[in-house]
Amino acid sequence: MPTPTIDSVPHLTKEIIQLEGATVRLAGDSGDGMQITGSQLTNTSALAGNDIATFPDFPAEIRAPKGTRAGVSGFQVHFASEEIFTPGDELDALVAMNPAALVTNLGDLKRGGILIVNEDSFAEKDLKLAHCTENPLEDGTTDGYRLIKVPMSKLTLLAVKNVTSADGEHLGNKMAERCKNFFATGLIYWLFGRDPEPTLKFIRDKFGKKPEIAEANELALRAGWNYGETTEDFASSFRIDPAKLPPGKYTNIMGNQALAWGLVTAAWQSGVEIFYGSYPITPASPVLEELSVHKSFGVRTFQAEDEIAAICSAIGASFGGAMAVTGTSGPGIALKAEAMGLAMMLELPLLIINVQRGGPSTGLPTKTEQSDLLQAMFCRNGEAPLPVIAARSPADCFEVAREAWKISSRMMIPVIILSDGYIANGAEPWQIPEASELPRWTIQHPQAKENGEPFMPYQRDELLSRPWAIPGTPGLEHRIGGLEKQNITGNISYDAANHQAMTNLRAQKVANIATIIEPLEVDGPLEGELLVLSWGGTYGACVTAAERARNLGLSVAHAHLRWLNPFPANLEQVLKGYRHILIPELNMGQLRLLLRAKFLIDAIGFNKVQGKPFSVNELLREIQRITETGDDAP
Repeated sequence: MPTPTIDSVPHLTKEIIQLEGATVRLAGDSGDGMQITGSQLTNTSALAGNDIATFPDFPAEIRAPKGTRAGVSGFQVHFASEEIFTPGDELDALVAMNPAALVTNLGDLKRGGILIVNEDSFAEKDLKLAHCTENPLEDGTTDGYRLIKVPMSKLTLLAVKNVTSADGEHLGNKMAERCKNFFATGLIYWLFGRDPEPTLKFIRDKFGKKPEIAEANELALRAGWNYGETTEDFASSFRIDPAKLPPGKYTNIMGNQALAWGLVTAAWQSGVEIFYGSYPITPASPVLEELSVHKSFGVRTFQAEDEIAAICSAIGASFGGAMAVTGTSGPGIALKAEAMGLAMMLELPLLIINVQRGGPSTGLPTKTEQSDLLQAMFCRNGEAPLPVIAARSPADCFEVAREAWKISSRMMIPVIILSDGYIANGAEPWQIPEASELPRWTIQHPQAKENGEPFMPYQRDELLSRPWAIPGTPGLEHRIGGLEKQNITGNISYDAANHQAMTNLRAQKVANIATIIEPLEVDGPLEGELLVLSWGGTYGACVTAAERARNLGLSVAHAHLRWLNPFPANLEQVLKGYRHILIPELNMGQLRLLLRAKFLIDAIGFNKVQGKPFSVNELLREIQRITETGDDAP
């Protein structure tokens, strides 16, 4: 494939090495612009036709002390010429903008991998901030890696020294040095054959009202490209061909964005308007932000004063006939618990999004975890079962949002959607569906009977779903509230037998969902030595590890649970086909606990709560241990 070039840059004769894929991480201080740089590398790789998967990593503090380990921000991009499902395991290249970024990320770089550092940020004060007693560039820390020390700060200042504002003022050194993230971008673009033009356009668009800033960033990017092209530190560069993806129109999509788009699409498919009541919380806030810009599609957003008001406003919207949604992260679900029980008692459709993060309490607010499964299952007083569905990837969030609404509106029941920080902030290519291929469905609201029969608000259909009566409809007056209702009539009832009957009906309604969802699919042998069972964001690592295990000749299958309550109708049958069941979870074994209780089938837990997803290699090692030793002990 032709090598991208920048205007006026001479192309020297250097070897170009073809790769199937590469994993790159850019890491620096939270103010170094690593998220912008990583996002641009992602978009450029997507435009190049590569399959991509990303893993942004944010500091927990809004503005951690500069140069400290707590303030390190990173962005990992895996781009390949084949289908991929994870942001990559070991890094092929690491860009470290300061000592803190180096020491906190070096362990993920493969031996012999490319380590590019901004050597200008390794002064004594920088080392002290990172708690480095010695310079890691000189004490043997970087031995075994291909270390390339680049004076990025100095070269950036040199590149932009002639930039002036409209009034003739030169950029100050502080402002000029902030362009060094684009110097790093240009260098990585040259190294991996990325086309710089989309990023140059991004710079011009983003900083169009400040032309001197746009010019400085553009010059920095070009300087980074030039450095790779002319320095003797790089004898070769790398190229990755486009992936062979199904034909169609694609865009790069993040998980929270896909959730928002899926909600808008589901509303359009069912002919209703959306109401989204939410309170800002990391990492769920972007769903609110994305939905707020789509008012032209009938979206109404409400930023409430707290989590309780957010869900209660959504319940009110649902009572009024809207597609009602509320979203939060783990601590917010705890606050919404009482109102979730109310919505369940009312038997109204409602979507409750939980973008999980590290807990408990404030925990690790910017790190990923999937420890809220038991909370989703049981975090309500009384017998209050609710359906639970979990997304497996950023693009899958679009499908999950639509499926959740279809079930919620069909069954007249709140549905909990589980995502997580890794899915929410990660990105991957998404094939844009044609609107004509998306089936429409009509939500039926009852009308008064012509014969004058009284309306029965809890008269149920074959799946035990009750009618969705819109307030103000003549003849459909009925009671609503959190007190127990009499079966069929909906009148308030304190009768013991009726409470038992209503409790059984509500539970059976959830169980009936298993009859209308897809059965569990198995990738690999339908019976054998080991089944890897995953849910949520562990999908990519699990499906890849299982495939690699089969390539090694091991009897390993993989199945992924989309619905966690109810389970697919064939789950027990699938589980009984294997000698061992391995359940990797980013928690301490919550799905394993549920499966043991329901099916009396033991399983092996592989658990991790470190704020980051599984790597394929660590899962593969566990698979090999079980299949080679037959030992269930982790």
